[in-house]
Order: sequence, then C-alpha cells, then structure tokens
Amino acid sequence: MPAAVRRRLGSGADRGANPVELAVTMPAILVLLFASIQVAAVFVARSTALNAAQSGVNAQRVHQAPPGAGTARATGFLTAAGGWLVGWKSPGPSCVTTATEVTCTVTGRSLSVVPGMDFPVRQTAHGTVERWTVP
Repeated sequence: MPAAVRRRLGSGADRGANPVELAVTMPAILVLLFASIQVAAVFVARSTALNAAQSGVNAQRVHQAPPGAGTARATGFLTAAGGWLVGWKSPGPSCVTTATEVTCTVTGRSLSVVPGMDFPVRQTAHGTVERWTVP
C-alpha cells in the first residue's frame, strides 16, 4: 500500500470507535429527548387547565349568570381542547361563587410519555362578580 493511502487511512487502531461512542451516548440523548417531550406535555396540560378555569370564571362572573355557567363553559373548553389534560372528568371542573367572587378549579393529569409516571395538574382562576354597586 502506498504511504499516502496509509497516512490517509490511519493506522487502523481507531477503527470501530464511532459505533461504540454512539452506543454510549445514545441512551443519554434519548433520555434527554423524552424528558423534554414530557416537560412540554406537562406545560401544555397546565396551560389547558388554566385556560379552562379562566374561561369558567369569565362565564360565571357575568352579571346575573345562571348557576353552573362557569362549570359548563370550563367543561366545554376541556372537551374541545383535546387530550392534553386527562382525567379531568372524574372530579370535573368546579366553580365556587360568592356574592363578590368566583373561583374555578380544574384538576387532571398530564399525558405521560413514560408509562406508569403520573403528573398531576391543578389550576385555579379567580375573579370578581359583576354587580351593581353604590358609588
């Protein structure tokens, strides 16, 4: 073999090193990939729950809103939002109304990339009831 070809190919002691390096680093890369997907799923589930709770508060705080308007609006939002928040039907969205305030809470679980892992989500929104007041 000519010296130029031998120099370009190297001595051959490093042959097969790349597959070994890939086999060592690939599990770490996959763990980071799945962890980032799981973090994103948790944040989307939290955002969905918060938006549903805010939607419920907005419906219930309207002047002379019928009882259950906030719960119905939050349920409709969660039904249309897709499956990012699972298990929300079990307790269901709850809205508590007093003479001056409305508080809606939505609970559920985030989708899980890792089987057997559970990521609970609970979001609450709060607002004041629209009403006539004396200046």
